[in-house]
Amino acid sequence: MACPRLSYVRRVHYATRSNRVKKIRTPGNNLVFQKNKKRSQGPHCPWTLGHTRLAGTKALRHIDNRTTSRYRKSTSRPYGGVLTGEQVRDRVVRAFLLEE
Repeated sequence: MACPRLSYVRRVHYATRSNRVKKIRTPGNNLVFQKNKKRSQGPHCPWTLGHTRLAGTKALRHIDNRTTSRYRKSTSRPYGGVLTGEQVRDRVVRAFLLEE
């Protein structure tokens, strides 16, 4: 249970997943709740290929993801922000072996 001196000031008055807060001491020496943002999982490769986290990419939330430039959201290789390096390597090797 939260400290009895504090109460939620927003719409939701329950400790739900979307209403996480931290206690902050203001310059006026008041103790208040400050809302935490939800953390993003970041980009993953598709479910059919293992759904692993893509290395070299940042875990940005939706608004941050919209405003950041393209090269910051992916890696500079084929299938950059979609597949992991191992999966790209497997595809290249498989294509090479099929040609022979």
